[in-house]
Amino acid sequence: MTDTASLISLFISSFLAATLLPGGSEAALFAVLKAYPETLWVALPIATIGNTLGGMVTFGMGWLLPQTHIQTQQLKHVEKLRIHGTPALLLAWVPLIGDALCLAAGWLRLNWWKAALFMALGKFARYWVIAFAIA
Repeated sequence: MTDTASLISLFISSFLAATLLPGGSEAALFAVLKAYPETLWVALPIATIGNTLGGMVTFGMGWLLPQTHIQTQQLKHVEKLRIHGTPALLLAWVPLIGDALCLAAGWLRLNWWKAALFMALGKFARYWVIAFAIA
């Protein structure tokens, strides 16, 4: 596989991993950087953009959900997100809770561009740590 094909695969993997579908984009980034270490500064933004766009798809799905009453236990977690706002999406990369954060942020109708910004910052930081752990 060429570095271009690997980077395209990284983007797709990163995108899908951030939606409600299971997947591990970290492994894809690791594989690309092991095979093509010279692509570091191309691979990091590609993985970040793909993962952020996937998170925004989940955010959009939450936006489309009807604003109905939710159970008390769920409301407690949603209220925490409402209080902390879009900066909480710095944690959108965390397994299991990241998808829920993105979905809830959309459902709460939080500002979409701030949501994308905080998602991207958190996701880039995670990929940066992974990349430099490899080097």
